[in-house]
Amino acid sequence: MLAKCGSGTDISRVLTYCKLKDNSGESTKWSRLCWVFLDSQNQYKSANHILRFIESFLSPVRFVGRSEEFEVHRQHLNAILAFSGLEYGTDGKFRQCNTARTLDEAEKRLNTIHNKFKGRLLHTEVLKYCKVELLQDNYFHAVFEAMKGLAQRIREMSGVDLDGAALVDKVFSVEKPILAMNSLRTETEKSEHKGFASLLKGCFTAVRNPLAHEPKILWEGEDDAADYLSLISLLHRKLDDCVPVNVGSGA
Repeated sequence: MLAKCGSGTDISRVLTYCKLKDNSGESTKWSRLCWVFLDSQNQYKSANHILRFIESFLSPVRFVGRSEEFEVHRQHLNAILAFSGLEYGTDGKFRQCNTARTLDEAEKRLNTIHNKFKGRLLHTEVLKYCKVELLQDNYFHAVFEAMKGLAQRIREMSGVDLDGAALVDKVFSVEKPILAMNSLRTETEKSEHKGFASLLKGCFTAVRNPLAHEPKILWEGEDDAADYLSLISLLHRKLDDCVPVNVGSGA
């Protein structure tokens, strides 16, 4: 799993930093790491050097701009560490946790949300607001919380204290935008900006508002959640590219 987190050059650099010698003679990344870790364990009778390597190799700073990739690697690592009573946090530090006794227990407790939703990469801002609900398989409320999180992010980025369609209209106005997804210099760029605003408004209208009123029993569960969360994730990725034009001028 760790072999997928960087190049062979990255591995060599971090091994040197952690004072771990690679005399394996192996060429594949996973074979090199396996040999080095076994050698370190035999030499020191402790996992401290291995844990230090992981902290350096999977350091959050190496994944700036690739937070979703970091989260996938972190969760995969935690599924293995669960058997040792350890967890690797989002802050890049290890902490103790309840030790998993069976594979089933580890997978249920630590399986990635990305795998749960058929390998879809969910934006970290989605998981920020609904991770607990997803881990509890509470898909209905997970989507509801994710939608509230989307509105909150727009408010935080713009300084506009509104909600729903009114928030979108104020923030993404073409005439006086507070946030813009492009330069708005050409008709094509203006159309793209308007289309994104319409998509945001449609999401609030078609997803969040019905959730607030329709019975939970009418839901299709995980399938509906996967589609809705993928849409919300897309909108967050588009927000990543938006730039402030006149932040703080809102109501």
